[in-house]
Amino acid sequence: MVLTNDEAVHALNREYRGVDRPTDVLSFSQREGEDANPDDPVLGDIVISLDRVAAQAADYGHSFERELGFLTVHGVLHLLGWDHELPDEEQRMMAKTEEILGGIGLSREAR
Repeated sequence: MVLTNDEAVHALNREYRGVDRPTDVLSFSQREGEDANPDDPVLGDIVISLDRVAAQAADYGHSFERELGFLTVHGVLHLLGWDHELPDEEQRMMAKTEEILGGIGLSREAR
């Protein structure tokens, strides 16, 4: 896991996704692609912008820790194959994220 800033995430987002703006979290799977080994114990890499963590925590009215936890869980779920392209996938992924966050004391109610 890499914790960095908007500038670094922006560069990665542009290079690997063709999206010319910063984002909050990027996941890079080691288990996908032509050289992937599905038995590799390493899932991949997660890159989180701490600038986005701080801004989004303020926007959503919760702690920095909860937002960092949310983005970490979100990134790990992507590495495990979860996605949120469709509304039902997004609902499922959000529910799983909240379940995990609740289990580690970062539920919405724990603010």
